[in-house]
Amino acid sequence: MMLLKRLYRWLDVRIGIGEVIERELTGYLLPRNINCWYSLGSVLLTIFALQVVTGILLLVYYVPSADKAFTSVTAIMNEVPFGWLIRMAHAVGSNLMVVVLLFHLLSVLFMGSYKRPRELNWLSGFLLFNLVLGISLTGYLLPWSQLSFWATTVATSSIGAIPVIGGFLMEFVRGGALVGPPTLGRFFVLHVAVIPLGIGALVGAHLFFLKRTGVSTPPFGIPDTTNSWQGERYRHEGHPGGIPFFPNYVLADATATAIYLALFLAIVFFNPYLFFPADAFVPANPLLTPAHIKPEWYFLPNYQTLKLFPSEFLGLAVQGAAMTFLALLPFIDRGRERHPLKRPLFLCGAVGGIIAYLGLMIWGHYS
Repeated sequence: MMLLKRLYRWLDVRIGIGEVIERELTGYLLPRNINCWYSLGSVLLTIFALQVVTGILLLVYYVPSADKAFTSVTAIMNEVPFGWLIRMAHAVGSNLMVVVLLFHLLSVLFMGSYKRPRELNWLSGFLLFNLVLGISLTGYLLPWSQLSFWATTVATSSIGAIPVIGGFLMEFVRGGALVGPPTLGRFFVLHVAVIPLGIGALVGAHLFFLKRTGVSTPPFGIPDTTNSWQGERYRHEGHPGGIPFFPNYVLADATATAIYLALFLAIVFFNPYLFFPADAFVPANPLLTPAHIKPEWYFLPNYQTLKLFPSEFLGLAVQGAAMTFLALLPFIDRGRERHPLKRPLFLCGAVGGIIAYLGLMIWGHYS
C-alpha cells in the first residue's frame, strides 16, 4: 500500500495525475436519473476487448488456407489445451455483441439521445453497428465449413443484383466468379486487420464525441423532457449536482458487465452450440449444396426481405432506403421532445419496425 502511495505521489508531481482523476473520474458528474441502459456502452467495450483477446489466441493456431482452415479449427477444438473454450467464447461473443449493440441502439432511439447536438454520436454509432455486422460476416467464413461456405455464397450473390456494377463488386468481394480460396484470404484480412482497426478508430471517435457533448439526461422522471440544446454555439451539457462517475456509476457499469459475463459464461459452458447448426461441423464442399442454407440470425430479416420481392435489386433498394433513413434520423427528426410516450408518431414507427424485424427474423428461420 505504501508503495502505491509513493508511486501515486511520484506521478502526481510529474503529470498531475490527481488533477486528471478529479476531472475525469470523481469530478465528472452524470445525471441523477441516469439508468442501467447507459451501461450498455461499457458492456460493449468489454465484449470488444474479449473478442480481440480471444481472436489473437485463435490466430496462433488458425491457418487461413482453404485446404487447412477447417482442419486447423478442428485441431483447436480437439487438441489445443482450452482451445474449445477460446473458440466458443469468440463465437458466442460475436453473437452477443450484436444483441447488446441492438439493445444499445434501441435505448438511444427511445430516449431521444440521437437528437442535436449528438448527430455525430449517432452517425459514429451507426457506422460501428455496420462494421460489427461486417466483422461477423467475414469471420463466419473463416472455419471453411459447409455452413460458412454456402452462407457466404448466398450473402455475396445478392451484391450481383446491383445494376451496372453489381457483377464487378461481387467478383471483387469474392476474388473471383465463385467463393473460393481468394475469398477466404480477403475475408481473413478484413476480419483480423482492416475492420478491427476501423472499429477501434470509430470507438475512439464515438467516445470523443460523447465526452465533448456530454452525457444526455434520460427523459424519465423529470418535469421538462424537451431537448435543452439551443442555438448554433458549442455547449457542453454538464450536470451540476449530479452523481460522480467514480465510484458511483463505475459500480453500475461493473454490475451490468458482471451480469453480461454471467450470461456469456452460462452459454459458453452449458449451451456452447446454441449458434452452431449441424452444417457448421462439416468441411466445405463446393460441389454439394445443402438443402436449406440460411445466414446467421441477425441477417435473417435481410434474407427474408429479399425473398418477398420479385427481384433482388428491389429488395436491396428497400433495405438500403431503410438503412439510409435510420442513419439520417437525427436530421429528419428535428422535434425537441425526447420522451417516447410524448412522441406518438415515433413510438408507432419504432414499435412497428421492431415487430417487422422480429417477424422477418422468425419467418426467415422457419421458411
